[in-house]
Amino acid sequence: MKEYRSLALIVIAIFVITLVGAYFSPTFEEQRTFLELFFLMGSLLFIFSALVIFATIGFGSFAIYGAVFLAAVMGMYGIEGALLVTGMTYVIWGSIFAMETLLVYHRVKSAREWFQKRYTFKSFRLEYRVFYPMLIVAYIFLELIPSIFYRESFLKFSPSKVLKAMEELLD
Repeated sequence: MKEYRSLALIVIAIFVITLVGAYFSPTFEEQRTFLELFFLMGSLLFIFSALVIFATIGFGSFAIYGAVFLAAVMGMYGIEGALLVTGMTYVIWGSIFAMETLLVYHRVKSAREWFQKRYTFKSFRLEYRVFYPMLIVAYIFLELIPSIFYRESFLKFSPSKVLKAMEELLD
């Protein structure tokens, strides 16, 4: 509980310092800038608080969180920010998905358990199609290039074998 108290004090201090800056600013433009910053901080605090509440209660899926976050980013930074967040989400989640898929392809037990907890075969197949380019990139960087450098054999990637293995695992 002590760490939440210090977090609350930091948030309150940020708002107080921003308002003090607005009050003691010599020009109207500086006052307006501080007040805009105050409202922006309030908006960010509200969005963060809503996400924490939703995360504590539980999301039905990552899509709800993504939609709320994307709407917040679009409101603050426009379409460029939304495109950047969407692209970064695709790369990050796609990399995780691709690495876990390659681990299942190599019969790693923890990766198999990871998929069993989170996926049905239908949901896996959908994400497999969406993140297929990331899977190829991960295969090249994690399998192909190291095998060339270390002159070791590697497991040839076969999309049909991956789908067959996941169908057996998830159904």
